[in-house]
Amino acid sequence: MPEAQQLWENPVKKQLKEGKPVIGATITVASPDVAAHAANMGFDFLWIEMEHSPITLETARSMVLATRGLKAVPFIRVPVNELWTAKRALDAGALGVMFPFTGTPELARQAVDACKYPPLGRRGAGPGLASFRWQGPEDYYDFSDRNAMVITIIEEKRAIEKIDEIAATPGIDVLFIGTNDLSFSYGRRGDTSPPEVQDAIRKVVEAGARHGVPVGRPVAAPEQIEQYRKEGFLFFQGPSDLVMMSGGAKPLLNTLGKSGIDPKRQPLY
Repeated sequence: MPEAQQLWENPVKKQLKEGKPVIGATITVASPDVAAHAANMGFDFLWIEMEHSPITLETARSMVLATRGLKAVPFIRVPVNELWTAKRALDAGALGVMFPFTGTPELARQAVDACKYPPLGRRGAGPGLASFRWQGPEDYYDFSDRNAMVITIIEEKRAIEKIDEIAATPGIDVLFIGTNDLSFSYGRRGDTSPPEVQDAIRKVVEAGARHGVPVGRPVAAPEQIEQYRKEGFLFFQGPSDLVMMSGGAKPLLNTLGKSGIDPKRQPLY
């Protein structure tokens, strides 16, 4: 590789290092076309949802390929924090993995291990599909170790109790707060306003600041972004494809008095 050649850097990782906010579109519909359009809208990354949607690994792979040449970097939320789930997501070409329910330092370490090749971690070597998506002058193993992002999702009370140890885990790129599940862990069933839930959220932000790890959370409306940025958040999970479709349809239908959206069947995220 010529020394003068500039190595590609994950733009999401780069922006976070520079203290700049990033936002992703949540993809829940099993459609590469939807993913491709979202990747071309200006979002920094795609949050391909495999925990709370019927998207299969084959469809996720098609979505990853559909992002070639487009702005958004493909990330996958795997169903569970396990080595094999992350390995399959990365080998399909994702360049970031969101690990749900990372409630202990051991699970945080496992998340990092799943995304790094030895001696940095325990990821198995079989990147034929991934290297096709990310062809470049650099060896894929080194490329991935530099660029694949580890996003640990904090969504349990037990994680708050160990948040400093989790945040101190080498190799974690983002501490993402699953605010909804976190509220459930405190017995609040989706209500994030009680003081104990707000206190838990603050503890994650403070731990991230202490250990130099960016912190993220879901965002539902434009006005929330500036508020959350002031609170110390930089990594945002934007609304899902279904929510954005519903939001775009409402004004048109309302103008003609044709809004037939049943509030009981509204997409929640």
